[in-house]
Amino acid sequence: MGGDETYRLPRSARPRRYELQLAPDLDAARFDGQVTIDVDLVESADRLVLHAADLGISSATLATPEGDEIALDVGFVVADQMLVLSAPRALEVGRYRLSIAFEGTINDQLRGFYRSTFRDEEGVEHTVAVTQFEASDARRAFPCWDEPDFKAVFAVKLVIAEGLTAISNGELLSSAALPDGRVELTFADTMSMSTYLVAFVVGPYELTEPDVVDGIPMRIAAPRGRLNHVGFAAGAARHALEFLSGYFAIPYPGGKLDHVAVPDFAFGAMENLGCVTYRDRLLLVDESNAAQTELQNVATVIAHETAHMWFGNLVTMKWWNGIWLNEAFATFMELTTSHDFRPEWQVWTAFGAGKAAALSIDGLRATRPVEYPVGRPEEAEGMFDVLTYQKGGSVLRMLEQFLGPEVFRQGIARYLATHAYANTETEDLWDALEEVSGQPVRTMMATWILQGGYPVVHAARGDDPSTVVLRQERFFYSPGGDPDAEGATRWVIPVSLRASVEGRPVTARVLLDGPEISHAFPAPVDWVVVNDGAWGYYRTRYDADLLDRLRAAGPVAIMSPLERLQVVGDIWAAVVAGTADLSEWVSASTSVSGDPDPDVWGSVGSVLRSLLLLADDGDRPAVAAFARRLAGPAGRLIGWEPVAGEGDRASIARARILSALGETGGDTDTVAEALRRYEAHLADPAGAALAPDLIRTAAAIAVANGGERLWDLTLNAYRSAEQAVEQLRYLYALAETPDAALRRRVLDLVLSGEVRSQDGPFLVGAALSHPGAAGQVWEWIEEHWDAVSERFPPSLTVRMFESIAAISDADLAGRVHRFFDRVELAVSPIRLQQILERMDLSVALAERLRPGLAAALA
Repeated sequence: MGGDETYRLPRSARPRRYELQLAPDLDAARFDGQVTIDVDLVESADRLVLHAADLGISSATLATPEGDEIALDVGFVVADQMLVLSAPRALEVGRYRLSIAFEGTINDQLRGFYRSTFRDEEGVEHTVAVTQFEASDARRAFPCWDEPDFKAVFAVKLVIAEGLTAISNGELLSSAALPDGRVELTFADTMSMSTYLVAFVVGPYELTEPDVVDGIPMRIAAPRGRLNHVGFAAGAARHALEFLSGYFAIPYPGGKLDHVAVPDFAFGAMENLGCVTYRDRLLLVDESNAAQTELQNVATVIAHETAHMWFGNLVTMKWWNGIWLNEAFATFMELTTSHDFRPEWQVWTAFGAGKAAALSIDGLRATRPVEYPVGRPEEAEGMFDVLTYQKGGSVLRMLEQFLGPEVFRQGIARYLATHAYANTETEDLWDALEEVSGQPVRTMMATWILQGGYPVVHAARGDDPSTVVLRQERFFYSPGGDPDAEGATRWVIPVSLRASVEGRPVTARVLLDGPEISHAFPAPVDWVVVNDGAWGYYRTRYDADLLDRLRAAGPVAIMSPLERLQVVGDIWAAVVAGTADLSEWVSASTSVSGDPDPDVWGSVGSVLRSLLLLADDGDRPAVAAFARRLAGPAGRLIGWEPVAGEGDRASIARARILSALGETGGDTDTVAEALRRYEAHLADPAGAALAPDLIRTAAAIAVANGGERLWDLTLNAYRSAEQAVEQLRYLYALAETPDAALRRRVLDLVLSGEVRSQDGPFLVGAALSHPGAAGQVWEWIEEHWDAVSERFPPSLTVRMFESIAAISDADLAGRVHRFFDRVELAVSPIRLQQILERMDLSVALAERLRPGLAAALA
């Protein structure tokens, strides 16, 4: 195997086609299987090495090119999850046929071939068996060459109990009754693809009639009895398939496309070719009773997974270091597709919050490059984060805007056509974009992808009032690095400028590839916006004169919502870094307090919540009072009732403004109205007391102010809700209680089995990030750590720990550090370092802000 890469398979053999037959027994939670693999031996060898984990192998034989059949000895390298099949003699180069009989367990770990459950309308529990193979869990379902560059064709047969339904990657070719009463289903061959894209779902499922889109039959699948809320998803899926086929100028590469809702799922969705699986709340939604954000989540996730059919499935990374490009590009395409689907959603503005999340992690000392070396496949788990999705998507958006959308699209189409059915490295994409654009894409993108962090661009007026001077340096939230090394870090930054020059709008673009550059406008500037359109992945720091000029001109009047969001966010980042006073953010947020945009309010509301967490008990009333002053005028203007003809975004703004007033501000009138409307809603959920967009907000305010009675009513609403999307509205509201005894009931629910394991970590995280609750919740985590770690998969446990960023007490932070010193977690070390650094930043920020917090807000 060479070197120290013992986890990599030898290259001496390559699979070409799998014939896979599985017979799952859902009641016994086990399966039997038989796989026959056409294998090309490209070098002489006396053994075949492939992957298998948690499987029992009963036999393995090899048919030689001459027609002989050889029995193979079975061995394992357990540490590397490898199956070693040894032949009695050396095998010459040629085509062989490997047959393996095996058995395994349908596990409850949300990976490999696992079990999920749901209850029907009568309360009867049913079991579903479903797969989740990315990154390296196909080996838990069948022996295989489980690395992305071992592409092959898959022919699947499933033997299932009568009355169940099975779905796989290919079209169903035949269904045959067996003498024992079971049914054998044969599916069409797939295209040549990686093992992590193989999928099968077995259980009591229903499917819509096929909707033929450009010759491709497309269906929505849901557990029996849940197919009545798929209309919106079906429309979004049809649009995505049509739009993306045209964008890429390549037909969809599969024979059919099923979108499958799964009751229990560790991730949001998975792009298995032809059999895309989703958390049910991201597919099953009643458009007439859904919040706008819930509808947008459904549409964007469907677009994301559909984009993967080309970018990831048709063309695949060679190894897991390239997974960022799969996910970043799908993120970019989900927004491009959704913008075409519903332009009024302004999804690129909404994505500003995603970019802000990436910037918040990427400003840490513990950040990482977007692409970095990945050894063992489990190390790739650390790449499924905001740096891969949101930073990667933001950088691609910046590149698209720099090259021009059509030139960018042509480069993508060339890349996909050139490398169809193959595996690539990141540089292959840059080369295709360079060929069509003539721009130095490879050089530029290396600075954004291969080094961590990002720049802050300082903007100042030059000696000449018509000149603006731009200077770049790396942004950090905290000091402590090597000043010389940090000073030498550079990015090739496409900076877009928009200025008022003698009252006329003027735009300009400059490429800041050194420490500093000056740009001269035709005449003295009245004001200038750096990062015009806010599509650049960097922060901006204006000098006092330029910032005063922007304020005087009125940010709401001269800036787009995304630009306003960026400016307010950049100033808050400077406050956290200690390079700006809190009063500067107070001034900036006050200047946009009349802003009607929901995403600007999302940014402002997030900081208000942070201030509430950072404040001590004595200063929380000052934070609440500031929130009331800031949001009060907008709240009185927008009210509780939707207005006929208002846009979709108005309903999102209403929820966020009222949240700032009621949840953070504790406004008496808002709280009273939330209690009144929420109780009326619980008494008549189909009534008009609350618009769908306000249910979460009203529930949170009511639970925070309504005592045990409202908490119990909310728990009952969670238990009786029929759809997952409705359940979560009530579930997370339970964590908003200020009562310690009720909070303990929230935490105990997590381990009771009543809350799904996919939701439990987020509920604990919500409780942890409630003002004044961190000590109690952390004590519960330590006390129940064995049960928590057994119930939640590592990929979800880390999401729970992300909420420790809310901890601002130094003693509690020290206790958290000691916990992680003694507990071994199956999570990325970089991810854990980031989580702890964010907590330490909160502690430092609280110590810095608390002495003058009330005065700054007053």
